[in-house]
Amino acid sequence: MSPRPGRPLRIVVVGFGPVGARFAEEVAPGVRDGSLQVTVVGQEPFDAYNRVLVADHAVGSTGLADMTLVSAEDLARDGIRVLRGTTAMQIDRETRTVELDTGETLPYDRLVLATGARANVPTLDGVDRRKRDLPALEKYGRSLLLSDHDLPRGVCTMRDLADADVTAEVVRSGGRIVVLGAGVLGLELALSAARAGADVVVVHHGPTPMPRNLDRGGGSVLAAALRAAGVEVIAHSRAEAVGHRDDPVGGRHFDALITADGKRITGDLLVLSCGVSARSDLAILAGVRVGSGVLVGEDLSSWSDERIFAIGDCAHVLAPTPDLRRERIVPGGPSGLIGPGWRQAEWLATRFLIEAAAGGSPLELGPPPVERASTVALKAERVDVVAVGDVQAEPWDVEPTTADTCSVHPAAPRSVSVWADPDHGRYVKMITRAGVLTAFVCVGMPRTAAELTLLYDGGGELPADRSVLLRLDGPDATGGASADAFAPSTTVCTCNGVTVGRIMDAAQSGSTTVACIGKATRAGTGCGGCTGRIAAVLERVADSDRQGEPVPA
Repeated sequence: MSPRPGRPLRIVVVGFGPVGARFAEEVAPGVRDGSLQVTVVGQEPFDAYNRVLVADHAVGSTGLADMTLVSAEDLARDGIRVLRGTTAMQIDRETRTVELDTGETLPYDRLVLATGARANVPTLDGVDRRKRDLPALEKYGRSLLLSDHDLPRGVCTMRDLADADVTAEVVRSGGRIVVLGAGVLGLELALSAARAGADVVVVHHGPTPMPRNLDRGGGSVLAAALRAAGVEVIAHSRAEAVGHRDDPVGGRHFDALITADGKRITGDLLVLSCGVSARSDLAILAGVRVGSGVLVGEDLSSWSDERIFAIGDCAHVLAPTPDLRRERIVPGGPSGLIGPGWRQAEWLATRFLIEAAAGGSPLELGPPPVERASTVALKAERVDVVAVGDVQAEPWDVEPTTADTCSVHPAAPRSVSVWADPDHGRYVKMITRAGVLTAFVCVGMPRTAAELTLLYDGGGELPADRSVLLRLDGPDATGGASADAFAPSTTVCTCNGVTVGRIMDAAQSGSTTVACIGKATRAGTGCGGCTGRIAAVLERVADSDRQGEPVPA
């Protein structure tokens, strides 16, 4: 696997999204000292930006500058070549080269796929759904690689800046937006667009929104909160077809979503928010084994080729046992979260830096850390939702003897506590073993959610009287969350592993806004769910400064 002596290790990165850009940042020291040569290929003509904020950008609440994570100009100063607006068309594993749509061929010693994921397009009459299996890619490879989807006008997926521009036009005109799907990103768009003046309806086929993250009680309270925020919600409706009208500029334009039960839901824009799938096209064409993404082992190297690696939303991490290699369908899939992708990028960059410094000698580096379930937060004004883990258990359920148990107390029985106040839009469920929180859902109670998040992240025990936590959001609450929320070692941003101490240090050095903290520490630049906690830390620092006292720990 080693390059020729005296020559830098040549790394080609396909993908200039948040994960690919983070990898490039982390390997920059090796480029500066001459041990690495790095080229990054990005299909979009923009610098790496945070896709989680695309919906905010569409409604005008977040500018492109605030979304940008890493610029090509900054990487170029380190000696990293970034090709924006360029598409990788083919991997030749024999010659170890990547062919670009410009005609250029890039040689590599290590190839890193950071191609991310594309939005799913459901099966709908009136919308073409492209197959991306090997026969289709061999026949239509160029057009499929150059474009994710070929959607009618008035239909988008809210995955990139082009989708944001289309949505912004409808929001500015106060038009009607139909969101198909009730996951986190679709609901965040719906709430943001409604707040900005658009008429918004969410259509989904289940009984309640966010079915992957919430139980029925939490989902029912959330549905009521959505309606109270001005978002129409149509449940139990499976989309079947899309109706079109003639577009004044030619062709056809979305007119209505038609459901299996006969509803015709008209609008000016249809946003498909139906999940994502890994971009594995290049790997499939190159004969690299894929599952739900590019199959890689714990060392992030491909099952099929030890010179090819995958990170982020395109990486399906699974140890390649002999039994699994024989299976056509394998379990698991990409995490779908930005934090694990960034940690994979940092680990792989460290591996290559050590490898290059050692001249290609065997690398003694442990595998990336095992990721535990991360909290999922719905970020919107006046609608607070936080959840983690499997929250479907009910207090009266009899636990099967084969049920999974927590690693801390493997033999402890499960305990489920529920509190609901639907009239006021509040709901909490806490699932514990031996008092240790293993899963929870919290709707409409932001302070309780913050405390539960701290307890979950730290593996701490809940108080014996669970109602103590509920009082955090009561009218007589004082002081918000516990003092542990401001302990220097407490993690605020799980995506980037940023603690209270680092944020306080940055604040005392002049970073006094959430945006400045993001630039200084990266906190808040991932899923965005921690921005409220960052603001709380900054407020604590500001209060201490006004009183002329040291920042309390």
